[in-house]
Amino acid sequence: MRLRITFAKRGPLRYTGHLDLQRNWERIIRRAGLPLAYSQGFHPHARIQLAAALPLGFASRAEIVDIFLTQPVELDHLKEKLQAVCPAGLEILQVEAVEENAPALQTRLQAAEYRVTLPSLNADAQRELRQRIAGLLAAPSLPRQRRGKDYDLRPLIHELRWLEDGSLFMRLSAVEGATGRPEEVLDALGIPWEETLIERIRLIFTE
Repeated sequence: MRLRITFAKRGPLRYTGHLDLQRNWERIIRRAGLPLAYSQGFHPHARIQLAAALPLGFASRAEIVDIFLTQPVELDHLKEKLQAVCPAGLEILQVEAVEENAPALQTRLQAAEYRVTLPSLNADAQRELRQRIAGLLAAPSLPRQRRGKDYDLRPLIHELRWLEDGSLFMRLSAVEGATGRPEEVLDALGIPWEETLIERIRLIFTE
């Protein structure tokens, strides 16, 4: 059986890395008494597939993990059963069974959406930010460097707009080898990302 769990990651758990989060899920499944499946071979590992890594410090309301079990389990009250053994900051939003042999989520991921909460801006600062957004979107290219390698940020930005509640909405490419990062978009806008709260609000997959 293959379970797909959608969950939120908030509070102190924002500072838990990808590998530690995977280990957290292994503990959660064991504590809930579910028959977790393991790979074969000399070094078996739990069959747990997170859809996308979330950088340290980011919150999310749209994380997805696939858990493989050795036998079917009842879905009734499973969400509550799992939530009871989750660490603080991890909220289970949905639990469903999916086709066991379906492609891995990582291979289907196309884009991710983010909401970035900014410090309070006065009217002049808001106007200036809108102008920066317009200039960034109008640019034919945005040459940058990541880990010493040159890349163009512009094609990785699918959508970027100011919201009236004082936040930014971003839809960025999340294809392997062509992933947009919210903090790099903020840097291009002249906004220190450490002064913001970045939350992933949606993952977008191919059908």
